[in-house]
Amino acid sequence: MKLQSDTLEAYSPDEIARRVESMGVRKARADTTTVLVLAVLAGAFISLGALLYTVVVTGTSLGFGATRLLGGLAFCLGLVLVVLAGAELFTGNNLIAMAWASRRITLPELLRSWVLVYAGNIAGALGTVVLVLLADVAGLGGGSVGETALAIARAKAELTPLAAFARGILCNALVCLAVWLAMGGRTHADKLLALLFPIAGFVALGLEHSIANWFFLPYAIALEGPLASDLWGGAALNLALVTAGNVLGGTVLVAGVYWLAYLRRSCA
Repeated sequence: MKLQSDTLEAYSPDEIARRVESMGVRKARADTTTVLVLAVLAGAFISLGALLYTVVVTGTSLGFGATRLLGGLAFCLGLVLVVLAGAELFTGNNLIAMAWASRRITLPELLRSWVLVYAGNIAGALGTVVLVLLADVAGLGGGSVGETALAIARAKAELTPLAAFARGILCNALVCLAVWLAMGGRTHADKLLALLFPIAGFVALGLEHSIANWFFLPYAIALEGPLASDLWGGAALNLALVTAGNVLGGTVLVAGVYWLAYLRRSCA
């Protein structure tokens, strides 16, 4: 009989690789309704984390680095809800590529999962935008929260294409590493602690998350109304390039590397 301390020991990296591979098979073959419902939830969860970030960084006098770190910890709300409450997030689901590399799922199954989850995430993010507008969260702090939201969106829309793409790659490398670490935990406390540093880190570093941007950018456009016409082009380009960067960062830099390290022999 195992001691209690043994049963709570974290999974080793090679065990995590097997768990992620099996998880990828389950996710890729889940029924459409379940996938879409959980994807909408994930889009909403990430949007709530993005909104909390916006409120927390508004009007602080802590200095640039400390403010970014505090905002990053606030943004963790989104990923904590996704992992602990259960939801399907496009960026984390890039890890499904491990199951495809092991030939346990087909390319159409992989793409179906990504398309359904991305669509559901967008719906959840845009639905949250509507609710946040109705709640007039932008009016908090005498309207300063709305001003912060506009500044965040403009900074994203003004990124150069190369910067947006590179920040998307780096962002999802950290997001997928956070999910990877959480897969190694056995308790909610383990998983929560595993998520905090990679997620807070990517936010503090100014990296770009496609699903969060589906909240940040439409929210700012809605706040500005007709005055936001100059945001549309930069927002569309940001979303396209950041999504592509996220896919590359998650599939190649995390799923691909760990597949080579631990799973490649199973396909020989």
